[in-house]
Amino acid sequence: MISFLQIEKLTKSFGDLVLFNDITFGIAQGQKIGLIAKNGSGKTTLLNIIAGKEDYDGGSVVFRNDLRLGYLEQSPACPAGLSVLQACLYSQNEAVRPIAGGRMKDWEYEQKARQILSQLNITDFNRKVEELSGGQLKRVALANVLVTEPELIILDEPTNHLDLEMTEWLEGYLSRQTISILMVTHDRYFLDRVCNEIMEIDRKQIFHYKGNYSYYLEKRQERIDTQNTEIERANNLLRKELEWMRRQPQARGTKAKYRIDAFYELDKKARQQREAGNVNLDVKSSYIGSKIFEAVHVSKSFGDTKIVEDFNYTFARYEKMGIAGSNGTGKSTFIKMLIGEIEPDKGRFDIGETVKFGYYSQNGLQFDEQMKVIDVVQGIAEYVDLGDGKRLGVSQFLNYFLFTPEKQHNYVFKLSGGEKRRLYLCTVLMRNPNFLVLDEPTNDLDVVTLNVLEEYLCNFKGCVIVVSHDRYFMDKVADHLLVFRGNANVKDFPGNYTQYRDWKDAQEQAEKDAETNRKKLSPAPDKPIRKETEKKKLTFRERKEFETLEADVARLETEKAELETAMSSGALNGDDLLARSERIARVISEIDEKTMRWLELSEFI
Repeated sequence: MISFLQIEKLTKSFGDLVLFNDITFGIAQGQKIGLIAKNGSGKTTLLNIIAGKEDYDGGSVVFRNDLRLGYLEQSPACPAGLSVLQACLYSQNEAVRPIAGGRMKDWEYEQKARQILSQLNITDFNRKVEELSGGQLKRVALANVLVTEPELIILDEPTNHLDLEMTEWLEGYLSRQTISILMVTHDRYFLDRVCNEIMEIDRKQIFHYKGNYSYYLEKRQERIDTQNTEIERANNLLRKELEWMRRQPQARGTKAKYRIDAFYELDKKARQQREAGNVNLDVKSSYIGSKIFEAVHVSKSFGDTKIVEDFNYTFARYEKMGIAGSNGTGKSTFIKMLIGEIEPDKGRFDIGETVKFGYYSQNGLQFDEQMKVIDVVQGIAEYVDLGDGKRLGVSQFLNYFLFTPEKQHNYVFKLSGGEKRRLYLCTVLMRNPNFLVLDEPTNDLDVVTLNVLEEYLCNFKGCVIVVSHDRYFMDKVADHLLVFRGNANVKDFPGNYTQYRDWKDAQEQAEKDAETNRKKLSPAPDKPIRKETEKKKLTFRERKEFETLEADVARLETEKAELETAMSSGALNGDDLLARSERIARVISEIDEKTMRWLELSEFI
């Protein structure tokens, strides 16, 4: 394989904090690598170093000559005054445009930019970039990277600010391309389907796994088990060495130096803690009654954009609901109406008296940067109630969410963006709510933190509503969906996101099959009309078939109606709903086939 990038003995630190030390790796043609690490371990810093936007302490970063490189930053910026289309074609690197321009004509280059922007739901190409939201600017920056057709593309959280359909489009696009990729993302389905290798920064070192995310999980666990075995062995040896070191202290000076050195090495190894967040957290939420909330004839719109219209829903006790849908369909507006931040135009939300909301919003990140992490959380509560008289201290709670004792006593301004998000999440959970409402909680959180949050929510003894574009997260946490499809079309689906997609795909395929069969039924426009004298007579067997077809079509139409009633009742679980959606597709196909044959025979009756 052709080598695109080689990194040798790279070291980076900020004061006393060492992010990585003497790491070495390379990227070759065809490699698609996902980079995984805890927040604050240096993922974004490493990408910035490779892209030439940040210095490093030691080592080397060497590219192949004339390599076409594209970089999507986590928070991209663009000069004011440019239109969306100009920003998509803009590059600070003057070498990029001539390279791309030499590979395609200007009009082809612009046309591709328009196509990619449209896929990312950016359609006003003349709008100025300073008028865009942060999410829209991120999508324009993503289009900017893709349109240049780089050989190596570096992506920092590319799925942030993308809705589910955009994420799936990008997933397919990158999977089909022959470009090499180095990518940081929290979207584990995206990692699994796009990347063929995983790199992990752990304890300032790089570990490489030649496989997708599923393979990484398996092999990482093997590595951890091996290390834990070594640590246990070190502990056993340490106990024996400690006995030896304590014997005859007055003779310490005469002891073999190698034995003393070995003691301290063993002590260092034995003190390693491989699994952070091993606190047993089984939090008891405050009491919640049987009445949670009821949406009664709720309607809301902004101008011509309808969010919900005459919407009714009764939320069940301990329900864990996911809210999905494209950007702009009203997901965040819906939950803001629920918690009382926005008033509906008509109708009401009737909230139970015992409900105590814990609300995590996309824009709720506000801290005194000069406070210490532990003080921020301690200002809310001194402990978490586990029930049965058991309590969990603030420090233990923070440790569960992967804040080491050292991090807990850091100032907030020293935290990475993802660590601040994690701290904000802790401040919400520390208030002991019984109804969690989480609006895009997965953005900027690392994979390890997501696993901790998922475990917490699955064990949470209360109600949960989650708005998220993270399909993996939704599958693990939500057992029921409200899918916002635009123009006040809200689908109530009793299953997780993957089951919904399977059902939706089956529905779309059934509609395509039905349309194909309808076209087959339409007579050709130039088909000659048979003269009455030439009219064919049915045979005895064809007449019997004609009569049977009438009965079959009637029976199938009845079954179709019953299936539709059951599927819209909301009483089916995910598996039953999927089975019925597959059956209705077959029924529709049979109806079309038998109807077409019935029409053929009816010409001769």
